[in-house]
Amino acid sequence: MTTSSSAGQSRRDFLFVATGAVAAVGAAAAAWPLVAQLNPDASTVAAGAPIEVDLSPIAEGQDIKVFWRGKPIFISHRTKKQIEEARNVNVASLPDPQPDSARVKEGHDQWLVVIGICTHLGCVPIAHEGAYDGFFCPCHGSVYDTSGRIRQGPAPSNLPVPPYAFISDSKIKIG
Repeated sequence: MTTSSSAGQSRRDFLFVATGAVAAVGAAAAAWPLVAQLNPDASTVAAGAPIEVDLSPIAEGQDIKVFWRGKPIFISHRTKKQIEEARNVNVASLPDPQPDSARVKEGHDQWLVVIGICTHLGCVPIAHEGAYDGFFCPCHGSVYDTSGRIRQGPAPSNLPVPPYAFISDSKIKIG
């Protein structure tokens, strides 16, 4: 009698555990689509969802390119020499006058964030090229300085600055 009773409990325990496991897997399978729908879909992300960029791996003097709203965004970690050159320009002599301080965030002068599309016909400029060590558009020869301001060529205005903010000293949020 004792042996058949323990065998019955063992079978009952197995059925209890198996039923619980099936119920847990079923609950997880039902919850997965509900949780997944909370994430933005790819079209929303491509349409302009904000992106965060970690600046810590970017060395001084280096530029990186990220994409936001399908547009290339240049992030430059400027050197002290580049910052001084950008500040010492006679703003009145520029085709699109704008001081360097209006193109960077206060206290973060070493970081330049611009949309990397030439304002002439929409080509993508090349970083660290041209007479001002800024950006050079190979399509029609527009030259931008280290602040993204137009200095020579047919481009009518400076490289635009996208909306961005510093989340921390080493991370920005674009958009």
